[in-house]
Amino acid sequence: MRTLRALWGASHPGPSVVVTTLSFALGLAVGLDAWRLALLAVAVLLGQLSIGISNDALDAERDRAVGRRDKPLVRGEVSRRTAWIAAALAVVLALGLSAPLGWAMLLAHAVTIASGWAYNLGLKATPLSVVPFLVSFGLFPSLASLAAPEPSLAAPFAWIAGAALGAAVHLTNVLPDLDDDRRTGIRGLPHRLGATASVSIAVAGIVVAAVAVLLGGRSDGVVPWVFFGAVLVLAVAVVVRMRLHGPDRVGFRLVMAAALLLAAQLVVAAGGLT
Repeated sequence: MRTLRALWGASHPGPSVVVTTLSFALGLAVGLDAWRLALLAVAVLLGQLSIGISNDALDAERDRAVGRRDKPLVRGEVSRRTAWIAAALAVVLALGLSAPLGWAMLLAHAVTIASGWAYNLGLKATPLSVVPFLVSFGLFPSLASLAAPEPSLAAPFAWIAGAALGAAVHLTNVLPDLDDDRRTGIRGLPHRLGATASVSIAVAGIVVAAVAVLLGGRSDGVVPWVFFGAVLVLAVAVVVRMRLHGPDRVGFRLVMAAALLLAAQLVVAAGGLT
């Protein structure tokens, strides 16, 4: 049980659960049968666990060098060998559970997982660090629509929203660790742009995505406008916060809140996903 707890801690459980919940909500919104919905959610969770665990396994020495005692591998609660075995097993199970949902879903999920691993294996330290997030999150809404009995890719507005969400997550998620990353040789796109530019681009992307979902989705009534308005309010709050205090953790949390609202807006509009 201690090893399982350590592997769970090394898997970046917060983002893994959020992404899995989003996949479940999208699958529910497009009307998947119960068994398809269950396979989709578990497969996505396993894929995310493999990406998170492999990330910590690859970064164990870097994390140890900067004193990241919040990491199970740094604390010695689980070995790198065990972490690699768990990450590999999670990939096999994720793809195995995707297969019954059809070859298109299997291929799309394989691409999203491979994209995440590519980031871990080296792209994170290059100007192309945002590309895996554009690919994985852009393709992500299609996992639900491709899991349907009559599979189809998601509509263009969903690709735009997903890619913008992924870019926002990447550009802001690394900001608290910029100094530690620079000390250990990681210079991805956010490191090269700087904190202020990264947050500004992330906010602009979220607003563009919110407009795309509002115009592209087929949801009627006031609910889509409520989500759209909430995203705009948070975007303005981020800009005001940056002008008053510069980029900080509060601004980062506001961007993440706007990103989560964008994800919720996408789920509300999922009736027009295909």
